[in-house]
Amino acid sequence: MKETAYLLQAALISGWWVCLASSPTVFYAFQFEGISSTAFWAFFLPDVILIAILSSVRAYYNNKIIPFVILGAFSYAALYCCNASLLTSSGFLPTGLMLAGLAYNLMLCFDDKLFRVSGTADLKRNAIKTLVQILCIWILALVVVPFVILDSFDSFSYPKTELWLPGGFLFLVFSSLGLASAWYMVRDGGGTPLPLDQTQHLVVSGPYRFVRNPMAIAGIGQGIAIATLFQSIPVLIYSILGAVVWHIVVRPIEEQDMVTRFGEPYLNYRQRVSCWFPSLVQVSRKQNSK
Repeated sequence: MKETAYLLQAALISGWWVCLASSPTVFYAFQFEGISSTAFWAFFLPDVILIAILSSVRAYYNNKIIPFVILGAFSYAALYCCNASLLTSSGFLPTGLMLAGLAYNLMLCFDDKLFRVSGTADLKRNAIKTLVQILCIWILALVVVPFVILDSFDSFSYPKTELWLPGGFLFLVFSSLGLASAWYMVRDGGGTPLPLDQTQHLVVSGPYRFVRNPMAIAGIGQGIAIATLFQSIPVLIYSILGAVVWHIVVRPIEEQDMVTRFGEPYLNYRQRVSCWFPSLVQVSRKQNSK
């Protein structure tokens, strides 16, 4: 599980540097104003050795120290980029990327601390907490990140009129799916969708009767809708990459936690219902684990 996550990280870091070296457009998008390209290239060897190569080593050699060396490398890079953005008021794309990498490696190092069951089953409290969670996540993932991507690639502009209908329709459909899924998590799960405040019961009602991860599908669909509205390939890549990372890294960790907490009912549910493609056979709500 973690082996694949580290191998993916090595591939992404290596691919990122290849894109930087081969595309002036990509290279320009990741620059800080007033900081020379020489300073940027100074990070090439540290990135390749301390992150890409060590991630490859960790993928095939289970060592407890290597993940923390990689985490330290990402921490330094993230702090450097944050400071550079503060000093130059630019470079928000590389800073965001480094912060995302830092969060990714924190998850890999401390995945055992990632999940915690909600301390209350109160419907009203969990509904309010879920609305706050959704608001924060949507603002970050669907407003801030796409804006930074569009601005960095000099492609920010108002969507064309003919794209309002298909893009807006997609966004509405997937947003409704996300909200409906969250409601069933709150109502039938006795918790919230957030891993640190997760449900007390296995939820197989609502959209979960047809597909195991409707909220992930909703988030990816929203990203694709935004890419459609702005005709942005970088935003589309961001959405697809999010799906890949979620499927390869986050999903196995989440499913292992579900197996630990719910056991046989979840295993039966996982066997009957697909992760990505809605099933025509509905799962009975009686399978909810109480």
